[in-house]
Amino acid sequence: MNMDTFYQVKQILQDNDNIVFFGGAGVSTASGIPDFRSATGLYNRQTGNNYSPEYMLSHTFFMKHPEEFYRYLRNNLYYPDAKPNNAHKALVKLEKMGKLKAIVTQNIDGLHQVAGSGNVIEFHGNSTKFYCMECGKEYPSEYAYETLGVPKCNECGGIVRFDVVLYEEPIDQKVYSRAIEAIGKADVLIVGGTSLVVYPAAGLLQYYKKDKLILINQEATMTDNQGDYILIGDISKILWDLVQELCQGGVG
Repeated sequence: MNMDTFYQVKQILQDNDNIVFFGGAGVSTASGIPDFRSATGLYNRQTGNNYSPEYMLSHTFFMKHPEEFYRYLRNNLYYPDAKPNNAHKALVKLEKMGKLKAIVTQNIDGLHQVAGSGNVIEFHGNSTKFYCMECGKEYPSEYAYETLGVPKCNECGGIVRFDVVLYEEPIDQKVYSRAIEAIGKADVLIVGGTSLVVYPAAGLLQYYKKDKLILINQEATMTDNQGDYILIGDISKILWDLVQELCQGGVG
């Protein structure tokens, strides 16, 4: 990591009180939740059949093969013991300082809220929340993940699904609008733990019009040329170190 850039970013965080964080799967890897596209990520794992992971997480597959869909979910997207890491905790500190105004996350694990963040915009939904597709009754994640076969509603018998946007499904327009508004109003935008290759989420970057775009990733990405400040390394360490520097500087 370039330490000159690190201290430039620290100064930016110290001088600004209108910061938005836009994060992806890399934010939660230190919590033991795999990302999607790295060499060890979810999309490079064997699925045990001829279907791709993307197809198995699609609306079509869910409707055609709900039992296989749930088997895949339980084996690959259920991490009941995952805890917030220092990236999540650093963002909570930044919010308590009055600097961080919103988090826009592509993650579905709910760890930002568990850590204590307030204004979290979940772009792709939340895998810990479930509801009946027929009557809308809500269920805890344990009910769906620990039930054998396809979980059914105990009120109407409808299929219970998680509150996550699957492939082929549209992003909720209210969520989309909130994300656009937050990013568009930000003076500083920190983008971390995301390769920014999945649309429409990657397209949110176009709504940031200022000149303090900070990119933090484990390795270089194809969008680094859009960033004003690039930090390469473990985001859980970088964010924590940045916020600790602010606290020691008398800000928090």
